[in-house]
Amino acid sequence: MNYLSSIEPLNGTNYPKSWNQVQVVIAVCEYDLVVREDKPAEPTRANVDRTSIEKWERCDRMANMIIKQTISLALLGAIPDKDQDGKELTAKAYLAKVEENFKSSSKTYASTLIMKMLTSQYNRQSGIREHIMNMCDMANKLKALDMTISDGFFGAFHYDFTASTV
Repeated sequence: MNYLSSIEPLNGTNYPKSWNQVQVVIAVCEYDLVVREDKPAEPTRANVDRTSIEKWERCDRMANMIIKQTISLALLGAIPDKDQDGKELTAKAYLAKVEENFKSSSKTYASTLIMKMLTSQYNRQSGIREHIMNMCDMANKLKALDMTISDGFFGAFHYDFTASTV
């Protein structure tokens, strides 16, 4: 459970990074069953083995606890954890609610990153390596938001970059 302390709490601006960290912890703790599979059907006969259902339910409880532990208290109350009938949401359904709440803010963040990349210029004050690393960092953040940067974009960037340093 030391993995839990390594997760950056979800604060509204770090959804992709936090979500990836939560996925890793849930998988390492072997509770990812509830994210990958739906709950098994209840047996129709009374004396049938319920082991798989009990395992799934335990994984769901534990995954829900992990997920809720990694959300800042300010945001935790804003995300409903029960359905219309007042029944506790499964971990998978709860994660869908979290994603629903942060998709639009992720788009805003992505557009901010894109504009920053487009307007970023080497200032000749810091090292070239640092500038390139900053650009790569922004590109990786966009990839985490499922927005890929084409090689053509970097080709144009490379051309402009080399032209401005001559």
